[in-house]
Amino acid sequence: MTDPVSDRTDQSETSAASPELEWRDGDMPYSTAFGDHFYCQTDGRLECGHVFLAGNGLPERWRGRQNFLIGELGFGTGLNFCETWRQWRQLAVPGSQLHFMSFELYPMRAEEIDRALSHWPEIDSERRALAAAWPDNPQDVVSLQLDANTRLSVVCGPALEGVNRAAPGFDAWYLDGFAPSRNADMWSPELMQTLYGKTVPGGTFATYAAAGFVRRNLQAAGFAVERRKGFAGKREMLCGIKSA
Repeated sequence: MTDPVSDRTDQSETSAASPELEWRDGDMPYSTAFGDHFYCQTDGRLECGHVFLAGNGLPERWRGRQNFLIGELGFGTGLNFCETWRQWRQLAVPGSQLHFMSFELYPMRAEEIDRALSHWPEIDSERRALAAAWPDNPQDVVSLQLDANTRLSVVCGPALEGVNRAAPGFDAWYLDGFAPSRNADMWSPELMQTLYGKTVPGGTFATYAAAGFVRRNLQAAGFAVERRKGFAGKREMLCGIKSA
């Protein structure tokens, strides 16, 4: 399978320094740069299952696949990755490979990831493995082969630049930037068009966001967009597919 991103990166291009976090209600990380929480205050792990996994038809679409590539806009604490990895490990067969590639402007430090994810005992082994492997100074492309069947790549820097550099071949997308009203660049027409071009025919996306301009940008890019019931009282979420 073609590597979807080159490990060659201009060494002068490094990610911006991580903005200071606030911790609210114990271990709930809050971004002071975007004025938003990193995940749903009800239960971020269950939200991941409802929105990103189910919204992309996972884990059902993994069955019988030797390779599967997930793209994510906004790595944050790594919660979506850890929950996805947990479910993938239950079904992975010898020789199969999940490649999870995330695009993150402000990568967190290992101790911040560890603290944020400690809330969920269900992903305890994934949390510990991720925190142990995470570099002290994440920049450029962080590439981690976390087990025989699972590879994580985190592309540090602006999402549009990272997605532009990536090779095509994405089977599913988790669109998980901060709220569109607070982080419009992560939902721009140009970015949606770019990730559409990187998606395989029949590939999908899912997002908690339901703002009208997000839906219109995804439709303009070429996705068939569907509204579904949101998580924990949220009225709607969006998911969709790239026609074959």
